[in-house]
Amino acid sequence: MTPAIPALPSYASGTSDVPLLGDTIGDNLDRTVAADPDREALVDVPSGRRWTYGEFRADVDALALGLLDAGVVKGDRVGIWAPNMAEWTLLQYATAKLGAILVNINPSYRTHELEYVLRQAGISLLVAAREFKTSNYAAMIEE
Repeated sequence: MTPAIPALPSYASGTSDVPLLGDTIGDNLDRTVAADPDREALVDVPSGRRWTYGEFRADVDALALGLLDAGVVKGDRVGIWAPNMAEWTLLQYATAKLGAILVNINPSYRTHELEYVLRQAGISLLVAAREFKTSNYAAMIEE
């Protein structure tokens, strides 16, 4: 399957009297970690997992390196096909640090809908949960 390149950018910017901040999401996270690395950043209640800002950045950076190793570069579109979970947040920050674009895919999509969105959005890498409710994502991807 060869992904199609979207015809239009995924954002628009209008005029404003308030200037935009010059820092990136990664810069913002690094500044927060420098100010208070031991403060709690993320809690996954169902699993009981917790991250401080320092731990969170370490996991984000490790994931970003893994994405780089998988060939993801600035401007690439990375799809996430999963329900709300801690890994979703880690991936959101990791893609932002790389300058990649995170594309959220509805977790209730079926195989034909997934195929459509992968092509339409030009997704180069798909990250998915194994399963959720009645959806076996691994089997649907294999199909």
